[in-house]
Amino acid sequence: MVELLPLSDIEPQAVEHLLDAAFGTDRFGRTAYRIREGVDVVPALSFAAIEDGVLIGTIQCWPVAHRGADGNATPLVMVGPVAVRPDAQRGGHGRMLMAHMLEAAETRADSALMMIGDPEYYGRFFGFDAKATGEWDLPGPFERRRLLARAVNGHTLPAGAGMIGPR
Repeated sequence: MVELLPLSDIEPQAVEHLLDAAFGTDRFGRTAYRIREGVDVVPALSFAAIEDGVLIGTIQCWPVAHRGADGNATPLVMVGPVAVRPDAQRGGHGRMLMAHMLEAAETRADSALMMIGDPEYYGRFFGFDAKATGEWDLPGPFERRRLLARAVNGHTLPAGAGMIGPR
């Protein structure tokens, strides 16, 4: 049986080992890491999946912002990474973590959500799309079609051009 716990209940080094196993030790150079540089996870939206006392998956969410050319900053929550231990992948654990986070976001998110991800998967199962993100920019390379967003908890998405970065 899989138990979902707040990520803050998990030893940080165990999370880092899981992320290394899921994404490799070279993951720190990716654009997603630049976007959230220097900020801590949003505790109310970050969770761990534990099975038989072993960490098998995590989802982390980060406080970021859309900064428009006019200088206005609109807060956002960046979703990801969603990580599952390689030997436990394809078992629905990532989907369970996403669903749990979205349920929490409906009452606890302080802003709309954004992510870099597969639009076919995150659109089909979780309602993320690229409709609002066409003029957004990131501090590194990315595929525009993979820059996704979703409104939650009454929070709307910023419109127009802007750079996404840490809050």
